[in-house]
Amino acid sequence: MIDDAATIICSAHQLIDGGSGVRFTINVGGKPQPAFVIRFGGKAHAFINFCPHLGTELDWQPGEFFDFSGLYLICATHGALFMPDSGYCTAGPCKGRRLGRVPVAERDGTIFLTEGFTQYVE
Repeated sequence: MIDDAATIICSAHQLIDGGSGVRFTINVGGKPQPAFVIRFGGKAHAFINFCPHLGTELDWQPGEFFDFSGLYLICATHGALFMPDSGYCTAGPCKGRRLGRVPVAERDGTIFLTEGFTQYVE
């Protein structure tokens, strides 16, 4: 059972391992921030959609965050590669930095935000 206060992002079946992600917007300090959730290694992982190098969004098409191998997240602007389970940049101009993690959980076939994050609603 999902807590009534939980903020739902998407249905778990929308996320396929190494496949397309789901974009959403969160409230961070009263400001909207783009974010996304993907599945990798059987688990849902979510990050702020903000490359630490140039501050651009990662996806080359809406929801397309993985490289062609399905093993790394890739920044469409300059090709930096990130580990999908940690957000750690392994290659590119921001090597050694990380994507901002967004805490999510999966339960009862649903992906939702945890730890007080809320989706941004205008």
